[in-house]
Order: sequence, then C-alpha cells, then structure tokens
Amino acid sequence: MTDRRDQDYVAYVGPRLERLRRVAYLLCHDWHRADDLVQVTVTRLYVHWRRVQGADDIDRYVHRILINAFLSERRKASSRETPVRQLPDTAAPQVDEATTFAVRAALARVPARQRATIVLRFYCDLTVEQAAEVLSCSAGTVKSQTAKGLTRLREVWHGQRVPAPRLASGTPRAAHED
Repeated sequence: MTDRRDQDYVAYVGPRLERLRRVAYLLCHDWHRADDLVQVTVTRLYVHWRRVQGADDIDRYVHRILINAFLSERRKASSRETPVRQLPDTAAPQVDEATTFAVRAALARVPARQRATIVLRFYCDLTVEQAAEVLSCSAGTVKSQTAKGLTRLREVWHGQRVPAPRLASGTPRAAHED
C-alpha cells in the first residue's frame, strides 16, 4: 500500500475501533475474544482496503467481516470447546450494572445467528436490508431470525433469575449500600 492509502486506512479504522470492539463483545460476550474478532476484522479490511476504499458503505462491509469472523469462530469452537461457568467480564462501570449484566446474560443464551441479527438491527442500528447484506442472506431471513431471536430473548429474560451483583469483598451490593 502507498503511504496515502495507509493514512486513509488508519483514518477510517481509528475512530471506529472502540465501537467495533463493543459490537464484537455483544456477539461473543468475552472481551478477549472480542479483541481477537476486531483484530481479524481490521486485518482482513487492510488486506482488501484497495478494493473496499471505494465502496459506498464501508461500515456495512466491516460489519460483514466481523459477523463472518464471529460465525466462523462459533462453528470452529463448537467442535472443540466445552462450556464452563465463568465469571462475567468486567468493563467500565455501567449506570445500572445489574440490568446490563442480565441483558448480556440473556443475549448470550440466544443462538449465534439470531444474536447477530439482534446486534446488527438494534445495537448497530442497521436496516433489515443492510443487516441482510452484512449477513449475506435475504431480508426475510433477517426478519425471521430477528423475530425468533427476540422471542428467545423474551423467554430467557422472563425465565431467568438475576443474582445480585457482588462487590470485590464478596458481599451483595444491596447489603453493602444500606
């Protein structure tokens, strides 16, 4: 690449890295895996930057790379990993961390493809058509996967008990704040 193309690439990617990382986290629920997905995404983007640079909507192309990397990783991981109970990753303090944790836990229980449509539609604020392009499927598939995913999310949400968040001392937050 020329210096100008490199500069254009850095100018495009730099301001979007944190949002890409958050989108990746919503997909996989692990900050380390999210970082890996973002690294794969920006590397693939760099390799194809000459062609992508002239695209009408580069963001949509980047979302497609990210979703494909996530789904590919899920297919590979399902044949070699055994799920274990993990403590939630901690990030910057949230306004209402109990609700945030509960939503993330519920979203984690939605199948990967349905979760991808929910994240693209409601977190990335893509239209049905844009999400269909990112996922390489029809608009009808996006609509049905979104509907099924939201139904599953509601089922999980209404059926789950959310444990009270704990402080580093191990005491429930509510007991500590009295």
